[in-house]
Amino acid sequence: MVAFANLLFLQRFQKSNENSNQLVSVLIPARNEENNIGNLLSDLQKQDYTNIEIIVFNDQSTDKTAGIVNSYTESDKRIKLINSKGLPDGWLGKNHACFTLAKQATGKYFLFLDADVKIGNNIIQQTTLFAQKNKLGLLSIFPMQIMKTLGEDITVPNMNVILLSLLPLILVRKTNFTSIAAANGQFMLFQSEIYRKFQPHEKMRTSKVEDIKIARYFKKSKIKVACLTGNSSITCHMYNGFSEAIYGFSKNVIQFFGGSFVIAILFWLVTSLGFIAVLFSFSTLLFLLYLSVVGLTRIFISIVSKQSVFRNLLLAIPQQITMGIFILQAIVNSFKKQYTWKERNISS
Repeated sequence: MVAFANLLFLQRFQKSNENSNQLVSVLIPARNEENNIGNLLSDLQKQDYTNIEIIVFNDQSTDKTAGIVNSYTESDKRIKLINSKGLPDGWLGKNHACFTLAKQATGKYFLFLDADVKIGNNIIQQTTLFAQKNKLGLLSIFPMQIMKTLGEDITVPNMNVILLSLLPLILVRKTNFTSIAAANGQFMLFQSEIYRKFQPHEKMRTSKVEDIKIARYFKKSKIKVACLTGNSSITCHMYNGFSEAIYGFSKNVIQFFGGSFVIAILFWLVTSLGFIAVLFSFSTLLFLLYLSVVGLTRIFISIVSKQSVFRNLLLAIPQQITMGIFILQAIVNSFKKQYTWKERNISS
């Protein structure tokens, strides 16, 4: 059972007295992030690891993002603001922002963070040591998700349900199979020498799921990759409410199934309606065993994700329904080719 494997082989950062003094470039693409950017910059200023440079790319924001960042640059010389000169043809906004940030960075490691994450005081020290110890070209983390509404409770956990029931994360690091790869653009730590050599954001310039494609590209290029989840040192409140979550997840849900709509639909049908086949084909005992396995899977995933076991069991049916809505919305988006995010068309 994949979910149990993810619990059994949960990857944790080890406590260590080692210190790394390599310069880390913290690179933050930001477009209309006035509600988030100040919180992240404050978190970065509190880091135990102080040898950092922080570069924010203001991607044509129409709110107070630039002003907030500028207020931090006045008191902390490690913080720098870059303003976009416009989005070139043939690029998606975030990919161009990350590419531009990397050109300005000088660190041994490049840490790309989304503006809406919050980080604990020791996360940079922990992740750089983990990357060094395991000789990683890329370390990515799925943050612990903060959910504030019922609409988020029945949508956001599906990301972990899909990921942790299909992919043993330990194998992302331990095997060379390109298909066994995952990453999350909210937290991606690159060894800068490897980043400069392969220029992943430039190569994925038109991809709206560049994080997953970069992980697969690196593994294909024989570069070690690791993907972790369930670390409370990094959290994120991704979406505000049901509608925003549905629309946001439909952007990348199919990539969790290797880009196949067929596999995505089959996964949803089996996990939603599989109990019918078991009920009519086997004994009552086996049906109860099947339900037990389904319940245990939800429990294991909730524990690994640091989410409420009780809430995820209680909301399992509406969560399953919304997973189907994600997939349906993704199909609609693919036909319309009118998917917009932050006032930009990112269909490709």
